[in-house]
Amino acid sequence: MRGRGRGMGRGGLLRRGPVKFSNPFVPRFPFDLLLCESAFPRVTPPLDETALTEALLKKSTDLTPSTQDQTAVLNLVTKLQAVLDAIVVTPGTLEACQLAEVRQVGSFKKGTMMIGTPVADMVVILKTLPTRESVEALAAKVVEDLKAQEPVEVLSCLITEAGFDISNTEVNVHILITTIPPNLRKLNPELHMDPKVLCRNLAAIRHIRWFEDNVHHSSVKVLIRVLRDMRSRFEGLSSLTPWMIDLLAHYSVMYNPSRQALPINIAFKRVLQLLAGGLFLPGSAGIPDPCEGGTVRVHTALTLEQQDILCLTCQTLMRILQHGGYKVILGLETLKKDILVEPTTWNGITVTPLNMCYEKPPEKKEDDECTEDMEAENAYEEMETADQA
Repeated sequence: MRGRGRGMGRGGLLRRGPVKFSNPFVPRFPFDLLLCESAFPRVTPPLDETALTEALLKKSTDLTPSTQDQTAVLNLVTKLQAVLDAIVVTPGTLEACQLAEVRQVGSFKKGTMMIGTPVADMVVILKTLPTRESVEALAAKVVEDLKAQEPVEVLSCLITEAGFDISNTEVNVHILITTIPPNLRKLNPELHMDPKVLCRNLAAIRHIRWFEDNVHHSSVKVLIRVLRDMRSRFEGLSSLTPWMIDLLAHYSVMYNPSRQALPINIAFKRVLQLLAGGLFLPGSAGIPDPCEGGTVRVHTALTLEQQDILCLTCQTLMRILQHGGYKVILGLETLKKDILVEPTTWNGITVTPLNMCYEKPPEKKEDDECTEDMEAENAYEEMETADQA
């Protein structure tokens, strides 16, 4: 009789159901011509892309807010910064919460604000646990102090999921609330703000610090504006977050063997080439998040369906771009057709939009799950009987 200590009894290594061995994850990089250009020498001289460069610069200029809008945003942000800094030092009658730090974040701070959206963002870090009542008390205190400085100015306050908004007749400022990291473990979902929202607001501070330290070339900001505009016009790009666009633009402009900023036309094409080649697909190395220790790849926040749609959208846009359709892609010209749905012809070449590869797995029914459990139980009993024989 065989004993049970050899891995076949209840005290051994036998487990219910099949044993699955996970393969180690080996990230793969999509093909990038700029990183291996020496291995693929040009047969013909490069095309003159002066028109594309001019179109990109014109689009960026069109997307840049006017000096009047930027001044209006700056004025309100400066007033709010002074009021919040004063509350940090001397809370006064505010007892509902204690402020630790106030930081400007978002597109206005980065210098990538878009026309038509005179909005700025500020993050307030609390020393105390953020309850809804404390946020409302802080908002009331801020409005009270602002009106004390400017009694004539018309201000409005709106409590939001992430904090509160302060706006006047011209601009709007989002005040995003978070707390110090040690407090994140003490949150009670029934009493305090959503932990996911607090972590997201805290991450915005890390993002702005990285941006200020690494983004110095104007081509990156030009590319960010262009990509954000394309995201608003093409549904297939809508899953890209502002942080993903920032990293994409910086990667495309700066990440090359020479470590010098690429021309805007080459960087723009490179973004579409990388995404079309699978930079944001499962198994890809993607772009490691520099604010998370490089252990998180930013595209893993997308669903598999979003990754597939993003890839096929960029593949279609890249084909259109190669055949001279850059004005439609940039929104400088319009067509009656949807270029991502209907076939279009460019200089005698017809481009047909691609279809999705991803298929949603069928949903498991309760009966199927019960059958799997019964099969696993029967297999376990059979092996147990054989062991006792």
